[in-house]
Amino acid sequence: MKRFLLLALLAGCTTMGPDYKRPEVDLPANFPGEISGETPVPADWWKLYRDPFLDELVASARSRNADIRLAAARVQEAEALAREAGAARYPEVMAGASATRTRVSTRVIPAPQASVPLERSQYQLSASTSFELDFWGRLARAAEAAQANLLASRYSQEVVALSLAGATAQAYFTARSLEAQLEVLERAIEVRKESLSIATTRADAGLASALDVYQAQGALADALAQRREAARQRALTERALAQLTGRLDLKILHGSLFDLPLPPAPPPGLPSALLARRPDIRSAEASMIAANAQIGVARAALFPTISLTASLGAQSAELSQLLSSGAGIWSIGLAAAAPLFDAGRREARVEQAEARRAQALAAYQRSIETAFREVADALVSVEQSAGAEADLAARLEAARNALELSNERYRAGYSPFLEVLDAQRTANDAELAFVRNRQARLAFSVDLMRSLGGGWAD
Repeated sequence: MKRFLLLALLAGCTTMGPDYKRPEVDLPANFPGEISGETPVPADWWKLYRDPFLDELVASARSRNADIRLAAARVQEAEALAREAGAARYPEVMAGASATRTRVSTRVIPAPQASVPLERSQYQLSASTSFELDFWGRLARAAEAAQANLLASRYSQEVVALSLAGATAQAYFTARSLEAQLEVLERAIEVRKESLSIATTRADAGLASALDVYQAQGALADALAQRREAARQRALTERALAQLTGRLDLKILHGSLFDLPLPPAPPPGLPSALLARRPDIRSAEASMIAANAQIGVARAALFPTISLTASLGAQSAELSQLLSSGAGIWSIGLAAAAPLFDAGRREARVEQAEARRAQALAAYQRSIETAFREVADALVSVEQSAGAEADLAARLEAARNALELSNERYRAGYSPFLEVLDAQRTANDAELAFVRNRQARLAFSVDLMRSLGGGWAD
């Protein structure tokens, strides 16, 4: 018995496989870019746009979306698997009870004794256990891998939540942009209707040809087609938001794109160490930890398995005597099983585990490199779109002035109608470009928040 206790104490003292150590990834200390700003961004970054309806949409997406519910169910599964792996390190005790009635044959050699009845009863109560002594740390490594997989699933759930918040915000900004574009196109339609009226009046008076009328009609039809396309895209965006938020009857409230404030810019010299907070990178590292632990599981299989079994109970031919003295039974045993020949199967499993760790390491490094590029790209996009807004505003002002002047010159008979059409197209394009750039600025700001894992405040 003392030997068994000694073995139990030794169990777990030896752990096969390498201990995890975070690999070094060569990255620049800071992200590139010259954006300046000092305001930290909170984890609920979407509230910086100060739109209660957007806050409501994001909250719905993070609670009702099917992807987030699927991720939550995967976390529950991983939690159960981790509990199962941890419980394997402890003895399993089983209780049993049996009652049998048998009859022996009289046609056997030797024949049954006359004093022994041919029909016999047997009653038994027992408790048994089987316990694998984790001498090589196989169970410990399996529990370590399960815990790491649990962390990976939790971080994956955070990835889904972050992605949903970003997708919801960007879809909402797209809807607001299309709403603003519809307003631009409505004004363009009114302008072109007025131009058609002027061209028709001048043609009726013999001051212009029918060509001017046809060109004005074509320009009006073009604006009407653009409005129809913008309305179609807005309806599709609304349906996409409805699916994201789990509210299939969603109707987007009216609002102005330019009333939405832009979030603060990140401070200069943003450290690349912030990437370590990204849930996808944490998930990739947890998967790497699990793969590293599985090497220990595979290596432990090369060594003998040592198991301790024991049982305790009572057995009697009469139910009334089952708990009486003398009816007790017990057993205890120690078993060992070692592989003698398996044609290299276990060594191959070790190599497989090592290859999976190498794959996990490559995936981890790729996730960091991808994250660094995404942040750098978002910083450039935020900076350039902010600078482009002033240029587009100047273009829009010039286009409006040119349109007004071309209309006056056409009414006075100094310019052909072709100049009016060209000014209308230029003004319309400038209006739409200005609106789309504001949408892009908002979308790029969301990209930056998402690529940083939800902002840059510590």
